[in-house]
Amino acid sequence: MSARKFETTLAGRPLVVETGHIAQFANGSCLIRYGETVIMSTATASTTPRPGIDFFPLSVDYEEKMYSVGKFPGGFIKREGRPTEKAILTSRVIDRPIRPLFPKDLRNDCAVGNIVMSVDQDNAPEVAAMIGTSIAIAISDIPWNGPIAGVHIGLVDGQVIINPNEKQRAESQMQITLAGTEEKVCMIEAGANEVPDDVMLNAIIEGHKVIQDVCRFIKSIVAEIGKPKFSYVSSELPEDVFAAVKAFAYTGMREAVLSDDKSVRDGKVGELKALTAAHINTINPDWAVYIGDAMYKLEKKVVREYLFKEHKRVDGRGLDQIRALSADVGILPRVHGTGLFQRGQTQVLTACTLAPLSKVQHLDGLDNEEEKRYMHHYNFPPFSVGEAKSTRSPGRREIGHGALAERSLVPVLPSEAEFPYAIRCVSEIMMSNGSTSQGSVCASTLALMDAGVPIKKPVAGISSGLIVNEENDKDYLVFMDIQGIEDFFGDMDFKVAGTVDGITSIQVDIKVDGLSYDIIRDAFAMTHKGRLQIINDVMLPAISAPRTELSPFAPKIVQIQIPVDKIREVIGSGGKVINRIIEETGVEIDIEDDGRVFVASPNSAAADKAISIIKGIANDPDPGQVFEGRVTRLMNFGAFVEFLPGKEGLVHISKLAWKRVERVEDVVSEGDLVNVKVLEIDGQGRINLSIRDCSEKPADFVENDGGDRGGPRGPMRDRGEHRDSRGPRPDHGGDRGPRPGGDRNGPRGPRPDHASDRPRFNERRDEPKKPGGREIEF
Repeated sequence: MSARKFETTLAGRPLVVETGHIAQFANGSCLIRYGETVIMSTATASTTPRPGIDFFPLSVDYEEKMYSVGKFPGGFIKREGRPTEKAILTSRVIDRPIRPLFPKDLRNDCAVGNIVMSVDQDNAPEVAAMIGTSIAIAISDIPWNGPIAGVHIGLVDGQVIINPNEKQRAESQMQITLAGTEEKVCMIEAGANEVPDDVMLNAIIEGHKVIQDVCRFIKSIVAEIGKPKFSYVSSELPEDVFAAVKAFAYTGMREAVLSDDKSVRDGKVGELKALTAAHINTINPDWAVYIGDAMYKLEKKVVREYLFKEHKRVDGRGLDQIRALSADVGILPRVHGTGLFQRGQTQVLTACTLAPLSKVQHLDGLDNEEEKRYMHHYNFPPFSVGEAKSTRSPGRREIGHGALAERSLVPVLPSEAEFPYAIRCVSEIMMSNGSTSQGSVCASTLALMDAGVPIKKPVAGISSGLIVNEENDKDYLVFMDIQGIEDFFGDMDFKVAGTVDGITSIQVDIKVDGLSYDIIRDAFAMTHKGRLQIINDVMLPAISAPRTELSPFAPKIVQIQIPVDKIREVIGSGGKVINRIIEETGVEIDIEDDGRVFVASPNSAAADKAISIIKGIANDPDPGQVFEGRVTRLMNFGAFVEFLPGKEGLVHISKLAWKRVERVEDVVSEGDLVNVKVLEIDGQGRINLSIRDCSEKPADFVENDGGDRGGPRGPMRDRGEHRDSRGPRPDHGGDRGPRPGGDRNGPRGPRPDHASDRPRFNERRDEPKKPGGREIEF
């Protein structure tokens, strides 16, 4: 294939597709340039089917390369490793719209890859990768009923924005990733700040109009360079085998599936499957390999007939009826907050943990988001579906469901200023029989309220299902709260979470070629009714508002503000000051660049002590304040006391005690803990302290204005009286003559040379500098 270039515009920015010169060994490949964002998209398929499987083996990868944003990967080895959470989520949103468009009977391995090679933050690489994937598959020889296209949708100042730039994304009230064909919507993934249903639907319709233009652009490329599709070995179940199974087991299957207990239903279907296998073996032993597929197809047919033709659900519920609901809080005693939510046989326990902001998750991705304050993790242990397996690390499904619950709750979380905590919720699935992701949203709301997180409003989630007439896609049925069997055999899992006032998240998975606007509108109406019922009838009776006090085991975080130019003093050289405060009080301290200081400790007294120390360092002490300090140095004229970390003051010898002190060592020693009172701060910032003023002054104390060693003294004699008692001064032979340099009242001459040898105080010369103290040398 020769190199070709195709160009169009998308949301007012150039979209360029280059083919025929890179990655020519792939079945289909293209280089996508959207603005300065560049993606390499490829699609490759095996020539033969993978034996022994009953599903289509499709894999979709989205590889973030740090060179695309001019960065080194983090970590020791400086190489990209495990995909980031965002890369995994992007792989999922690409996979979901393309998978239903492959032939149902295709079993050849198919691998889709997207390498992010350059990123322009105003042009999302996720959108370019979705379009590139569609083009790579469409122009390849891999059988596929595409193309699809995708866009991001924002809402800024009430206006729908297609593919918002970085600034618009920061201001947007919702973030939708939408995919579709020229005819229908295929996938919706959304987060929103309580956006009303009608506004959300209008945004989806506006986005789909743009998708239709992109699909037409892709079709024009396929018309020029598309390859003929290859033929493949079909895995379709032989009609005569299915006819034999249906003739034997149809009536039994209609009875077996009718139960509101998953275990009972599975047991009955298992027994019927064993009987059917024995029967088919008597007809043709070679058909035994098809029994599993045939029974699955028969069960699907029966469930869909009950729903579509008889409007009957296997557990006896009405189409808009939710299964039995229950909610509870405070389940685990030492956990900061817990919530247990159950809907039918779906049961979720969420634990909420609070921590200082230093525990936020630091991100190393391609966008400018550097940290995440709220984390939601979802675990799906095998026992939740009755499987005897060991627990493994979370897969893409678990990561996707955790991200969906996280997106659902972020809009109602308090700001950092209101609640300066990092928050982590972990949802443990105890039982699974339909829509555990939305169960985790409800359980997490309960856990947050139980932990005392002041969320703005409760959030609940519910899903709706869909059955479409295979002969007429305009003939459909939407129903509420799908359970596992309806999810397996239905055509849609339409999950919506939100408050009583609006939507906070959407995730739509489909198994058909798309959804009409009418189906989406009906699903919104159904889920709106459901989430209001869950909030008002179950969640609020369990806990009507967030608790006003945190768990005694949760850290108490107090926020104060200090001057930015004092941050260095609070931290100290090499962190000595702050580490000393932490060591003395046992608290955790986080300091932000804007001067915000967060002190965290389960012990309120320890936190108060740490705050007092920090305030003392950051703010000059006021005269009259009393501190406890440690004597650090002794001089013959007084003692230096460190009364705050890094801050020293001088206690003059006259201020050591209310008695006369001959030697400083008689009162204090180095290392002594003493209470000191701030007397004054001089013009050079030196602090004068007093030990004696921390105690009551003796009644007989007489202040000595001479500044000597203090203490009570006897009565002073009158100087004049004393002088007169000595009699007249002796005569020295007349006038003593003028003093050198003039008389007593005139200007004085130069001082004698020996005067320069007289000892005197000289400040800040050779003595090592002590922070906050006064350095004096003789």
